[in-house]
Order: sequence, then C-alpha cells, then structure tokens
Amino acid sequence: MLARINHRGPDDSGRIQLETAWLGHQRLSIMDVTGGKQPIADETESAYVVGNGEIYNHEDIRDTLSEVRFATDSDTESAFRLVLRDGSAALYEVRGMFALAMAHTDGHGVVARDPIGIKPLYWARLGNVTLFASELRAFDEEDQPKVEAFPPGYVWSPGLPGTDVAEGTMVRFADAVPVQVRPARYAPDKSWDEAVLSQVRMVLSDSVRRHMMSDVPVGVFLSGGLDSAIVAAVAAKVADAKGERLPTFAVGTEGSADLLAARAVAEYLGTDHHEIIPTAEDLEEALDEAVTVIEHFDPALVRSAVPNLLLAREAVKHVKVVLTGEGADELFAGYSYVHEDPAFATPDALQAELVRSIETLHELNLQRCDRTTMNYGLEARVPFLDATVMEEMLALPAEWKLMGEGRTEKQLLREAFQDMVLDDILWRGKEQFGDGSGAGEVLAELVEKEKAKEGAQGAEAPAVENGWDLRSDEEIAYYRTWFRTFSGVKPNRTLGAFATA
Repeated sequence: MLARINHRGPDDSGRIQLETAWLGHQRLSIMDVTGGKQPIADETESAYVVGNGEIYNHEDIRDTLSEVRFATDSDTESAFRLVLRDGSAALYEVRGMFALAMAHTDGHGVVARDPIGIKPLYWARLGNVTLFASELRAFDEEDQPKVEAFPPGYVWSPGLPGTDVAEGTMVRFADAVPVQVRPARYAPDKSWDEAVLSQVRMVLSDSVRRHMMSDVPVGVFLSGGLDSAIVAAVAAKVADAKGERLPTFAVGTEGSADLLAARAVAEYLGTDHHEIIPTAEDLEEALDEAVTVIEHFDPALVRSAVPNLLLAREAVKHVKVVLTGEGADELFAGYSYVHEDPAFATPDALQAELVRSIETLHELNLQRCDRTTMNYGLEARVPFLDATVMEEMLALPAEWKLMGEGRTEKQLLREAFQDMVLDDILWRGKEQFGDGSGAGEVLAELVEKEKAKEGAQGAEAPAVENGWDLRSDEEIAYYRTWFRTFSGVKPNRTLGAFATA
C-alpha cells in the first residue's frame, strides 16, 4: 500500500510494526526537514503517530504542553502529544488540515481526519482488519469493493484485543462549519462599513500568513481570478518582509483569459512568475492521467484537474508548498447558481446552502486540489478554509452576500481588498478554472471525438452500480477511464458529484 502512494511523500519512507497495528508513512518534508521523520514515538516508545497535512497552531499547542519533552519540531508531534495527554476529544483544539493515525503497544489507538476533509482519508473494514490510506489507489484490487471515505471531523478508536477490533468506535470531534451566532455588532438591515471591511481583510491576511508556515519555499497558484489574487497579494507582502520574492504559477492555453489575468496580477505584485502554456496535444495527453490521479470522473473536476496537473508538475520544480483560493466562493456566495435559483433568495436559505457546500468540498474541489498537487509531492494549502476565517466570514449577515442593489457577487470581499488587488482583477467576473484556462474547450472536442468513435463501434454506455447515474457524454467518457483503474470501487461510498455534469 505504501509504495502505491510514494508520490505523496517522495522525500522519505518510514514504518513500524506493533503487535496489533502497522503504521507506514511517505514523507513530504516541509516542517523540521531534518528531524521530523515519521512514525514519531513518545519517550517510552509505547505510542506512535503518522500524519499527513499541517497543524497551523502547533506552536500554540506546544506552549500548553510545557511539561513535554518533544523529540522533533514537527507539527504532527504537537497534535500527537496533545492527544496522548488529553485524549482524542482534544482534536477539537487542532487547527489545520490532517489525517492522523496513532497506535499504542497495548492495542489502543485513534485515526482522525480534519473537520472539513481538506486531507483525504479512506478505510476498508475487512473482518478483523481495518485498513486506512490517503488514496483509493493504495488499496489492493480485491479490497477496493470495501473501501469507503472516512468522514471528516471524526475520530475512530479500534476495539481492544479480545473484542471486535475492526468495528471500533466512531466519534465526531468537530463539525466542518462551526455553529454560528450572528454577532450583535452586525446589523443585517444596514450595509457594511469600513470597520467590517478592515475585519475581513485582517482575518484573511492572518490566515494567509499562518498558511505560509514552512521550512521550505512557498508559492501561490494564480488562476487569474479574485480569490487567488487576494491570497497572492497578502503572500507577496509576507515574502517581501522576509526579503524574498513570492513565486507564483499560472496555466492556460495561449491567449486564454486566465493566463492573461494571472500575468497581470503577477506584474502588479512583482512576483517571480512562472507560466505553463499547454497545447491541445498536451491537454489530451494529460487527460487520462488526470482522471486516474484525482480518482474521480465528475466533468467539472476533470476539466480543472487537467491544467492543474500540468501546473503542479512545473511548480514542484521551484517550491514544495502552494497556496490556493479554494473556499472563497463557498464563504462569499461566489457561484452564479446561488443568485439565479429562487430557492436561495432569502438570507437563511443562502446561509444554509453556503454551509452545505462547504460540508461537501472534501469530495469535490478539495479532492481535485489535493490529488493533482500531491501527485508530484507538492502540498496545496487553502487559507480561506481556516477555522477562524470560516467562523468570522459565516458570521457576516447572509444579506450582505446577496446580489442586487448595485452589488455584484462577492462585493464585500472585493471592497475589502480594493487597495491590494489590481482593479481589472478586483472586478473581473467569475469563470470556471477549466474554462478560463482554455482546457474546457479542448476537452469538449476530445469528448465529441470519443463519442463519435464509440458510436461507430456500436459501444454501449457503461452502467454504474449502486444507483449512480452518468449524466452526460462527457461524464461517460471520463468514467470509462476511471473504471480501468477503479473497477472495484463503489462510487456512492467514496465520491461526490456536482449538481450538473
């Protein structure tokens, strides 16, 4: 299993065999590059941990554990030691993206996934054995029918020897979106003022700074849109304060809207900018790989995954970490459907939809974001989905996020950063990444060619078990590719889908 996900952590490999557990880890060295090898043990070598992700408040956690003698400067060890002292409920205090597995020599242990599901985790319960891995590809073919997505925000503890070890106990330690109480200082019947804009700017800027925590170079993926431009603007200031120049990366076909917009952002901010300009042939060659890498066949994900994959392959030559703009549309109602559908026309309905969309991100955009980058040993971070950011931004009155009365979508966010983002980008309309990069048009043509070829051969559309309907010719084409690698996987247990194909 470990060898099949070597791409996620090409820097090192570690494993430990205990009486009732086996832990393995492929390391991408970002924090404590020389000393953070995993598995990490406690001082008595009776408990071990492996982890994928980043704990952004690990220094704060260490401050509360003054009695502990840490073996490393790794952020993973901070979460490990906290759970050893206070139990798995303490995972609520951990801020970051993570999938963690801890095992004790006495048979105790826990496995947990961050509340939003930024980092992936799957499991398969096979009689008296339970397997965990970061990707579907890690599991043996004969085990794939039993694989399920491990739910975000949950911690699992195995049954002790002599009991049903595989069954164990599942407990939710945190919700994806914290329960919100609208602060009294916000009056929904009035518009926002400079104090609100300043608060939005401060909270998001602090998150970007925290997400730049690293002992290795950090860059930004520029899509040419508002969200990544905001991240880049803040990150460029952080880098400049260190006497460094921020690396940025963009992808798009020659003359595509996203490429030109990203170029303008980079020039405005003075970043060390890198561009990937794929041809139609490049996109075609990457298509099958993209479907396999993201482990999904949803058309919207595939369209954006193809250019993302090419971008990650270039970026990893320069950095090990990139920041992205994922999550902003869910927090600020950036998608057109929430403004066009009357079902979301009221503040309460809009708020409920924003929360729902965040709760399903782990099986859609976050899955694509994680897989395309980690396929090349590159870590993507999402500062808009920081717990504090979500708490603050979802506490803003939903009325302020509705369009109308001279407001465009994400009006409040745009105004908050109007002094930091180039005007043409600040007020640029939203485009889907796959479309703005030029990849969508190329892939649509490929699908039509494939459809014509299949029709000439008399091939029937494949059926998907468990009630999953293929909704378009494009989805059928991608499913054929997906099926070649994941024929045993049950999509309704492991995947999610956008509302339309």
